[in-house]
Amino acid sequence: MARALGDTGFETLEVACDLTLQTGVIAAAIVMNEMRRLSETARPKRLSALSVPRLQTEPKADCSRYDSLRRLRNDH
Repeated sequence: MARALGDTGFETLEVACDLTLQTGVIAAAIVMNEMRRLSETARPKRLSALSVPRLQTEPKADCSRYDSLRRLRNDH
């Protein structure tokens, strides 16, 4: 399974191989997965419950609005 290293480089490959050898299961897919984990960018932090805005007014279902839209349909 020959694939290009891209921007990761041989250092990342070496670390990925070392991590794979530590698991005891040696497979190219595991090495590639370790390389992906080592080279991916950091994920953004999760929002805390305090920083998420809360609804001031609960939404209400207005079924009559949808019924009125159905009456406006043009029949051909």
